[in-house]
Formats: sequence, structure tokens, C-alpha cells
Amino acid sequence: MPAQPSILDRIGGTGLLPLRRIAAPNGARILLKLESENPTGSMKDRMALAMIEAAVRDGRLPPGGAVVEYTGGSTGVSLALVCAVKGHPLHLVTSDAFAREKLDHMRLLGAALTILPSDSGRMTEALTRGMIAAAGVIAAERGAYWTDQMNNADQLPAYAALAEELLAGTGGTLVAFVQSVGTGACFRGTGQALRRALPGIRLVAVEPAESAVLCGSPPGAHRIDGIGAGYVVPLWRPDLADAVEPVSTEEARAMALRLAREEGLFCGTSTGANVVAALREAARLPPGATIATVMCDTGMKYLKSLGAESAG
Repeated sequence: MPAQPSILDRIGGTGLLPLRRIAAPNGARILLKLESENPTGSMKDRMALAMIEAAVRDGRLPPGGAVVEYTGGSTGVSLALVCAVKGHPLHLVTSDAFAREKLDHMRLLGAALTILPSDSGRMTEALTRGMIAAAGVIAAERGAYWTDQMNNADQLPAYAALAEELLAGTGGTLVAFVQSVGTGACFRGTGQALRRALPGIRLVAVEPAESAVLCGSPPGAHRIDGIGAGYVVPLWRPDLADAVEPVSTEEARAMALRLAREEGLFCGTSTGANVVAALREAARLPPGATIATVMCDTGMKYLKSLGAESAG
């Protein structure tokens, strides 16, 4: 008997939209991949489904087996959705540094949470490493499957599929792809697939200016949700990137608000950082060039933080 349809069937196949008012002066076209159209409103739905299905296929995750992960929020929400549909108990290690809306969403989807305190709500290397360590301990104590997103290459094919969607949506005309780096999986998985199809494409990584470790700077605290772990993550491949663009928290937030008010695109700060970097890249390219970047998630996850910024 064929499997019954589920909400997981709606993951992927997201739209591709050109920016109209936030435009490059030289006429370069910036396209935004609308990953906010995934079921939880985030590109992380792709990788969560890929990691769980790969672990089930090879027996690392038995039927009904428990799952553990550390998360800045979006991965946790996505895993909570996948685990709810597939019947796996989920325990997530996260922090008060991340949007309250994300933490509530995880709980509502049935996940148990361990919340670590942050340094005044800021993301730091110490916090990242603390979450990772706590997740490892919980997984060992409970005999659970640890998805370990920072090291898990099972997610790369999910982002290769995103690349195929970009190629289909642009007819192979892309000149550059711009994407922020959290685990590094989206930049790597999408970038490698794009480069196989378009050897001359420019691949531009984005990281917080306050913690520009990929550029060789020391780690620091920032408030761009979902990116900038504070160290060079294991899935990062420096030879894949033609450039790394540092974008500050202030720039990312300002652009997220512009996208809402000028384009009607309500997104988070990682998307704001992507668009800031895409505009910079556009200025380096010939007039009329086509650049793609990612709307990583929906701004509905950041109502409190973006609302406070707007009120200011």
C-alpha cells in the first residue's frame, strides 16, 4: 500500500522571486529563493527530513527511536515537525539567545527542551560549544540518535535539490549565489551542485561581521539568528567560496525591515544579511547579471525582536 500523504510532502519546490524595489544600481537582478514557503517557514525543513530519513534507512534510528539535537531554533522546529510526523520523541538543547517564538514552536510540536543561558541574549562560541556538549551528554544517557547537524553530511543532498530548483528556475543563467553560513550545509550542498552545472558561477558566503571567523578574524558576539557559530564549522569548505562577506547585525536587521516594508517579504536577520551581501556582489558584476540568494525563513519567528527594532 502506498504511503499516505503528509505535510512532509510539502517540503521543497519553493518559489523564486526577483526583488523589485531593493535593487542594484547597475541593473543586476537579485532573486530570492522563498524557503519561507516550507511547512515550518524555514529552509531547515529540507535538512531535517534528509537527516532523519537517512538515519532510518541505514538503521541508526530505529522505529520510534528518540532523537537529540542542539539548535538555534529553526533546525529544532524543523526536526520537531519531522519527528512528530514520523513518531520519534525529540529532545532539543537550545538557548535564550534565540527567538522566543522558535522555542514555543518547538514545544508546541512536541519537543522537550533544555534551555542554556546566554550572555545577554547574544550568540557566542562558548554558547555553541556548550549546546553541542549538552546534546552529546543527553544522547549518550538516553541511548538516543544524535543528528549532530554541525557534522552531519546527510543534509547535503537536500540542498543539492535546492540547487536543482534554482537551475530550473533560471534556465542556467545564474552568475552568482550568495548564502549565509550556519552549519555550512546549505552553502556547501547548494554551492557544489551549482558549480557542477555552472563551473564559472561565483559562490559568496556570508557571516556576521562581529564574528567573522571565516575571514580569519576572532570570534565575537552577534544577534543574527541561525548563522555565525563562532568557529570554523566542520562542513565548511574554504576552496568552494569565491568570497566571504561579513555583514553586521545592525545591517542585517535594517535590511530585514526594508524587505518587509519595500518588498512585502517578512523575513529574519539571516535573510537580511544575505540580501546585503547580494547587493554588494551585484556591484562587482556586469550590468544585468543574475544573482540568487535565500530567504532562509519567515519573520513570523522574530516578531518580538524585529518589532522592538521597528518601534525604536
